[in-house]
Amino acid sequence: MRTSPVTDLIRARYDALPPQLKAAARFVLENPREVALLSTREQAARAGVSPAALTRLAQRLDLDGYDALRRIHAEALREPTSDGFAGRAEALVADRESADDARFVAGFVGAMGEDLASLAEPGSAEALAQAADAIVRARSLRCYGLRSSFAVAYAASYVMGIVGVRTELVDSPGGTGLDRLRDLSREDALLAVSVRPYARPVRQALAFARERGATTIAVTDDPVSPVARLADIVVRVRIETPSFFHAMTPAFSAVECLAALVARRMGAAAPEAAGRADAHLAAFGVYEPPERG
Repeated sequence: MRTSPVTDLIRARYDALPPQLKAAARFVLENPREVALLSTREQAARAGVSPAALTRLAQRLDLDGYDALRRIHAEALREPTSDGFAGRAEALVADRESADDARFVAGFVGAMGEDLASLAEPGSAEALAQAADAIVRARSLRCYGLRSSFAVAYAASYVMGIVGVRTELVDSPGGTGLDRLRDLSREDALLAVSVRPYARPVRQALAFARERGATTIAVTDDPVSPVARLADIVVRVRIETPSFFHAMTPAFSAVECLAALVARRMGAAAPEAAGRADAHLAAFGVYEPPERG
């Protein structure tokens, strides 16, 4: 089903809601089909709140009652959907006659530019700064991401390691990657990258890190996503493009900016560590020598 028209309003007002209404709001955001199809009592039971809490949530959204919220979701359910990779790919192919390749590329790049520009907004910039402070304070940093997010987590671990952060990528053959979290403590930090559809093991890793008292940082697309709700610091990235696949470029940019902020905070230690990395790579002849002339 299509996103409900009230979704953005719920997210905008989420932080100001009391605990019971936050639980109700999470249920509405995560279960739009159930909101359209189930009775108010059934929804309240699944959300773990009273029916009255659902009514109060609707009133906080400027609606007369919960039935009005259910009707909005029912209308969205009846509209054509392009959720999922297959549906979005179908829509992309169906739209191929509306613009030539040059115009499509221009629109794609323009959408990507808007996604990247959102990182400079005050909330995102503040979150990046907070994440950098937490990483510099931490004894060590674990970086974790799966599927499309794996490359972003790898980049974060690799780049921060060059400037001296004691970092480790949560990945290993044989399914032993999560063993890298075994010794987490309140002195450490976990950077988790996950955008929808959210990989369950990443959420589980964040929950484990919180139990150990480690600082949790999430790079994700939704401030109330399953991973965001388990993070001390949330760096939000936009992932919308005209393509069938979500954009990962903003997430790459976020961790690259984060690494630069970390280096700025480390002072002289950052270029010293980078110099040791240069010498190490040179000793093994990893890169081709620069051409002369």
